[in-house]
Amino acid sequence: MNYIEISPKSVKASGIVIGCMRIGSLGRKEIQALAESALDAGINTFDHADIYGGGKCEELFGSLLAEKPELREKIFLQSKCGIREGYYDFSGEHILKSVDGILKRLRTDYLDLLILHRPDILMEAEETADAMHTLKEAGKVREFGVSNMNPMQIELIKKYYKGKIAVNQLQFSAAHTCIIDEGVNVNMASGGGQMRSGSVLDYCRINDIVIQSWSSLQYGFFEGTFLENEKYPELNGVLGMLAEKYGVTNAAVAIAWILRCPGIRQTVVGTTSAGRIGQLAKAADLRLTRKEWYEIYLSAGNSLP
Repeated sequence: MNYIEISPKSVKASGIVIGCMRIGSLGRKEIQALAESALDAGINTFDHADIYGGGKCEELFGSLLAEKPELREKIFLQSKCGIREGYYDFSGEHILKSVDGILKRLRTDYLDLLILHRPDILMEAEETADAMHTLKEAGKVREFGVSNMNPMQIELIKKYYKGKIAVNQLQFSAAHTCIIDEGVNVNMASGGGQMRSGSVLDYCRINDIVIQSWSSLQYGFFEGTFLENEKYPELNGVLGMLAEKYGVTNAAVAIAWILRCPGIRQTVVGTTSAGRIGQLAKAADLRLTRKEWYEIYLSAGNSLP
């Protein structure tokens, strides 16, 4: 497992992150098994958001931490705020209130990372930054990140926030490749050459902002997994061939493909199966060749100029 220092005050964060959006359907023992299986596999990072399950997912995970407080210092715990019913809200008042709710539900005194959840076009960046400074000075949040933001949106926050923007969460998978298509097709008239993200991948690499991929095994906007999906026969054929070659699952190859891309140093996986975690963790130690990486990219329906 590879690890990254996101906050000097926290444990290093694993390259594979357990997404907790779906744990609301699990029982108490299942959540404990999920967390312990992750830690046994070297995965110590858990991703939440205040909207997941209407707060229930954080409450359930917080119950585990209350019963097993020794786990807190072993894990890197992150959550997100800013999405409300029908709109986004990066007002200082909402951010401060949201974090207090997150900490209460998670039964912890601090977050290792707070991520601002999708861009709020009505954001007053100075007010947002003031809330960020307040939370950091109070010790409630150690570092901050953003999600789904382009370079200029991040620069606007950085104009007023004097700490670092540590992370940008972006949708990326073998079947959702927008952030690299624009780089592959520079100066081409093809659809892939359209500038959709403002070269966010290169921007984050230049500014040492860790990219966390989400929907790492999905296509579209929560349309489902591409694994064993009849819409992606060629992709699954290549994944299966490489899985057999390396003695891992198709899912592990798909995750390894993401982590092979420089700048994308973490990937969020949403499994609720403790039994699958060990297989997914093998992706962190699998380094695909350059030829294999491009073969997967092309098999998903992409082309090279």
